Amino acid sequence: MSMIRDLRAAVRPALRKAKPAYSKYDTYDATRDPSASSAVVDCAVYRDGRRVTENPCVTPHEAMLRVREGGGFAWIGLHEPTEEEFAGIAAEFGLHPLAVEDAVHAHQRPKLERYDDTLFTVFKTIHYVEHTRLTATSEVVDTGEVMCFTGRDFVITVRHGGKGSLRALRHRLESDAELLTKGPSAVLHSIADHVVDGYVAVAAAVQDDIDEVEIDVFSAPAKGSPRGSDAGRIYQLKREVLEFKRAVSPLLRPMQLLSERPMRLIDPDIQKYFRDVADHLARVHEQVIGFDELLNSILQANLAQATVAQNEDMRKITSWAAIIAVPTAVCGIYGMNFDHMPELEWKYGYPMVLVAIGTICLTIHRTLKRNGWL
Repeated sequence: MSMIRDLRAAVRPALRKAKPAYSKYDTYDATRDPSASSAVVDCAVYRDGRRVTENPCVTPHEAMLRVREGGGFAWIGLHEPTEEEFAGIAAEFGLHPLAVEDAVHAHQRPKLERYDDTLFTVFKTIHYVEHTRLTATSEVVDTGEVMCFTGRDFVITVRHGGKGSLRALRHRLESDAELLTKGPSAVLHSIADHVVDGYVAVAAAVQDDIDEVEIDVFSAPAKGSPRGSDAGRIYQLKREVLEFKRAVSPLLRPMQLLSERPMRLIDPDIQKYFRDVADHLARVHEQVIGFDELLNSILQANLAQATVAQNEDMRKITSWAAIIAVPTAVCGIYGMNFDHMPELEWKYGYPMVLVAIGTICLTIHRTLKRNGWL
């Protein structure tokens, strides 16, 4: 018995140490409340489609107290929180530690995961970078992330990146009381729709860049610009399209699940609208796949043009080498300094040799030019 007690005493500290940092059974710790931190962008309570909390925003703890007392749901928005800033919110809402880790460290694939009574959704935001002319170092798309924790009575959005603010989206939703009455699932749909609408706009802008590159490749090169000099621009654009593809492709399955599979946390009326988002996303995905294939074709055409230009240069070099070979051979023969050579003592020998060399070179030049080598 004493051995068992000693074993329990040795194991108990390790078990306490291994306990997850954020459990739904944890009590709220005011010392971990990040309400005073710049990470909290906005925090509000919505009831019957209306915002019932005043500005400036309340703390997450106060928001949940009001929700539990009077109903409705809380929407908390954060921007790039640290682990310490997010710890209080994670404990208050019982967020799973794996989802919390993903939300804090970012750089995640778009996905949809369920942890008990919480949906964790990751969206990749894409923003088009304006530029006067595409170069081999131009940045075309800028990526960010929006993570969304959706529960029965709360929505927590965590944003990473300098762009993609949800402030305008929040204001637009606050002006639509009928939609907000549907609860947190309405916010999740609006975020998904907002992100996918951004994809549509970026796809149109990228299409313009591809059209510009395609025109440049298949048109006559500018003076002093060799064929095949657009390879750097094409390759850079292809890399940016690949970044775009990484944001769009993994999101297809989560949107299909949200639009097709019944979920307790998603209002049936809102689920119908996810079908429209999934349809728009599928169209953008087809566009991005087409961009990738088209850029492959343009790159191959560009490299083929470079090869043709090199072949033309080699033909010209070979042609001039053939012409120069004639005087080289003749001068080499007469430069051997033999005593008995034809026409060596003739007064008109030297001009006749020059005339013969010129005639032969001119004939070769005309023949090669007629055949397209010069």
